[in-house]
Amino acid sequence: MHSKCFINPFSSNLIFPQKSKMALQWLILVVAIWLQSINGTNSNFPAYSSEFKRLLSLSQLQLNNLAFASDAGKLLGFISGVAASHLPLWLVLLIGSLLGLVGYGVQYLFLSDHIPSLSYDVVFLLTVLSGNSICWINTVCYMITISTFPFDRHVAVGLTTSYIGLSAEIYTDLVGVFFPSSPSSSSSPIKTAKAYLLLNSVSPLIVCVFCAPIVRCANNVVSRRLGGGFVVMFVITIGTGVFAVISSFGKIARGLPPFVVVIGMGVFLLAPLAVPWVENVMERFQKKCWLRRQGRIYDVGQVEGGGGERAEEGWKEAEESGGGGSYEVVEEVREKDRAEEVVQVEESDGGGGSCEAGVEEVGVKEMVKRVEFWLYFLVYLCGATLGLVYLNNLGQIAESRGFRRTSTLVSLSSSFGFFGRLMPSLLAYIFSRSKCMASTPASIAIIMAPMSASFFLLLNKTTLSLYISTAVIGLCTGAITSIAVSTTTELFGAKNFSVNHNIVVANIPIGSFVFGNAAALLYRSKINTEDGRCMGTECYQTTFVIWGFLCLFGSFLSIILYVRTKKMYAQRL
Repeated sequence: MHSKCFINPFSSNLIFPQKSKMALQWLILVVAIWLQSINGTNSNFPAYSSEFKRLLSLSQLQLNNLAFASDAGKLLGFISGVAASHLPLWLVLLIGSLLGLVGYGVQYLFLSDHIPSLSYDVVFLLTVLSGNSICWINTVCYMITISTFPFDRHVAVGLTTSYIGLSAEIYTDLVGVFFPSSPSSSSSPIKTAKAYLLLNSVSPLIVCVFCAPIVRCANNVVSRRLGGGFVVMFVITIGTGVFAVISSFGKIARGLPPFVVVIGMGVFLLAPLAVPWVENVMERFQKKCWLRRQGRIYDVGQVEGGGGERAEEGWKEAEESGGGGSYEVVEEVREKDRAEEVVQVEESDGGGGSCEAGVEEVGVKEMVKRVEFWLYFLVYLCGATLGLVYLNNLGQIAESRGFRRTSTLVSLSSSFGFFGRLMPSLLAYIFSRSKCMASTPASIAIIMAPMSASFFLLLNKTTLSLYISTAVIGLCTGAITSIAVSTTTELFGAKNFSVNHNIVVANIPIGSFVFGNAAALLYRSKINTEDGRCMGTECYQTTFVIWGFLCLFGSFLSIILYVRTKKMYAQRL
């Protein structure tokens, strides 16, 4: 049976929710994709870190502290969560972009000689500020995605966050088109550094200003049956990732003109607009919508038993009451004995309730008292954070092995990080239909095993091992980062997510400082050149062994977390 939607079927404007609510739902997902695709500005650091070190006459320890400073902004990430609870999300978005404009912009002006001089302490603080700007944009993306897709948030969040893994690739392509330089030129390093800083400062601001009006409408949409739309989104997203991986390989990248790569990436980023456009056309002609119930999370090996009762089909017409009101829609009876139920959706100007039954809503004070939180915190520290530390040091690691095409490694890690972030949401979508899905702690434990092996593989001196390890570490780091968003909501609820998750990711700057400085000290102890550099695989040999065992330890902790939460997941079956 069908029910009439509260829309104007003859409207072609997707921005106004009162005219096309269901198309707006997909448009908000597209906006989150665009925001995430330009929000990974800190991933560009390895591309110009060696030049920055030379230009500012920094020691390896000072350079590592700058990498830490970028992550240290996440220590203050909870501020964006608090702001999102009290300010309009579009305003939070603009604040984040302005922080990035100041943080990266002043550094660009310094390298461009528009500012006479900056002390190291000022550069450090500017890097903290620019790193914190990422938290503000991330918070908005998470909140609009979770509120717009409450019944598919695991899939939607994973889909959107996967695009942050493409940031380094996108910025590298833009630098190649708008700031071309010859590798043999003596001015090439400084030109590259300035190009990245300029794009880091202005690109997020431009995209945020463009997207702010649509973000403003995020609380005015309703959830519906979304299967077909997600299939199209996954196809487009996978195509985008394949294009990014192919264009990041050295021989292929050198054979393609930079502007062709940029145009191709632009087409892929605009392609998701096809979904809301088609939705809008369908709404005009069909004048109907469906509302689907929430999917469930299943433990490994546990499947929903029995045939399940079918809900009675029916529909009620929505009553228009000046932009507000409530209505009931009954979803279509699906195959494979999926239970159907009547879902009541209440609309209000900023209202929203808990969508997932059986999940305890936990505040920050209660969360930090729980053993599960500290297990989860340490698992993230020894998994995703350790991977990020490796990627932050990728420039120095490549240089020590005599590998000069650092930008190729950055693009490679970015592209595989994209697939890593996408993989959990794709599997969640597939297994939710077969009614069997691994719990998130179990998934993290499995993912960290190949990541640990990759650190040990780096002990091999070949360039191929560097490529393989970088790709696998990028893939696993992206996957854990994506899964962590769902893990936070599953363990501690969605109500306080904006603050809780920012507390969890505060481990990133902690790990960046501890692991990064330890690596820098080991690097300094092995300096074997007159110019203060270390050349050879022995420079990071001990570091890779330590990181490999830390990753194994994190996998063990994840298994413990899985055992402790197994009963909780079983109760949701």
